[in-house]
Amino acid sequence: MATTYIKAPAGFPRRYIIISADEQGITELGFDDTAPAQTDSDNPHIRQCIHELDEYFAGKRQDFSVKLNPHGTEFQTRVWAQLSTIPFAITWSYKDLALKLGSANYCRAVGMANGRNPVCLIIPCHRVIAHDGSMGGYSSGLDIKQWLLRHEGII
Repeated sequence: MATTYIKAPAGFPRRYIIISADEQGITELGFDDTAPAQTDSDNPHIRQCIHELDEYFAGKRQDFSVKLNPHGTEFQTRVWAQLSTIPFAITWSYKDLALKLGSANYCRAVGMANGRNPVCLIIPCHRVIAHDGSMGGYSSGLDIKQWLLRHEGII
């Protein structure tokens, strides 16, 4: 397992983006204000991820192609796969997502799986909002969710 920290873009709510990967792909992406003195960015998936993130933040990329390998339950991976189909600059409600997975009764479970997304931003859980149009939650913080939605021109 390799992990690296890169500087977040100017104005982003956290100072660093944390990227972890194994041989199969990116396993985690998160945000923090501190970084360790030494990190490992020799993994090819991490190098590709950094390149694609740079393009995303520069407004030159809307979709990611880096290989992902998030770890979760069967239901969580189904939710994350469906999340990955939400187009750039579009939002879905938790109910929309639940219906895509087969039932409006999945709303709560969808919300929980969304909150446990280990590869946020690339698996765009920030594009999921409450049915009434309000922001809803975001495991990395609403300030980051708002920044990402602003960056994509949604708000």
